[in-house]
Amino acid sequence: MSRSAGLDHMNIPHVELMIPRWLHHKVEARLAHLLRPDGSAEEDFLEPRGEPALLASDSVSWKIFKNPLGLYIGGIAAVVLQLAEPRVGSGVWRYTTFRQRPLERLQRTGHAAMMTVYGPRSRTEPMIAAVTRLHDRVRGIAPDGRAFCASDPELLEWVHATACFGFLEAYHAYVQPLAAFERDRFYAESSPAAMLYGAQSTPDSHAALEALFARMGGQLQRSDIVLDFLRIMRRVPALPGPLRPLQGILTKAAVELIPVALRDRIGLGKAWSLAPWQRRLVCRAGAAADRLILRTSPAVQACRRLHLPDDFLYVPR
Repeated sequence: MSRSAGLDHMNIPHVELMIPRWLHHKVEARLAHLLRPDGSAEEDFLEPRGEPALLASDSVSWKIFKNPLGLYIGGIAAVVLQLAEPRVGSGVWRYTTFRQRPLERLQRTGHAAMMTVYGPRSRTEPMIAAVTRLHDRVRGIAPDGRAFCASDPELLEWVHATACFGFLEAYHAYVQPLAAFERDRFYAESSPAAMLYGAQSTPDSHAALEALFARMGGQLQRSDIVLDFLRIMRRVPALPGPLRPLQGILTKAAVELIPVALRDRIGLGKAWSLAPWQRRLVCRAGAAADRLILRTSPAVQACRRLHLPDDFLYVPR
């Protein structure tokens, strides 16, 4: 079965998947902690009242980023592709704290992604400017001998494109199949934010993304960094305690999103594939997460900021 088969081909009944109240509370508390351990995340997304985000509330991005499971899976897929590029891998592994404090790094990255999609412009644009200043200071020599700077436009394009790919494909494969025009729209609507981060060119369609993969795929390499990252993601306490045993399956689900040719090139073979029952489990969990209205989530808080109902993104339109 192809990774993009989606729920309609999984023989999964379209019924409401009930989540126990105790688990709902644990998921909500964990998400809030991941975004801001000090509990201040609400300030970032609720105020100023009425102020728009970089992306419109009817965008495909608002629909996709509301799903925490899809973001978790898609983020892992994106980082695998990023670390397999020697310059990006060196920048992350040598010049950040990911190895020593992976959860802190995940918190910062997740918060930045949510602000880019849901945050008010007056808070988001200064945050992006601060990130770009940090990138300007990350310089080094990759294992293949090439000098790099984290703000190099080619590297920024790769990071942005792989992030878009991961989030989009995770939602499409494990949550809800998306039409071709929705997938193209997702890439196109993300370009203005990518430009603020310093990317000079970004894929504006699925076809453009595939062309980028064809162009950059030859630069990807097998690396212990990728394997170290996957090991970390299997054990880091990212999910609520009762769900933590699923992290290994969700990590495999992320790897399975990567095109086979690229997986082979970076050495992630069949051992990283999902069993059929695991794929069904991930799809059920993804569908349930898409109906999980979390009061503390940036998606709901951004809706409140714009005077929209909490279930705005959860009701078919």
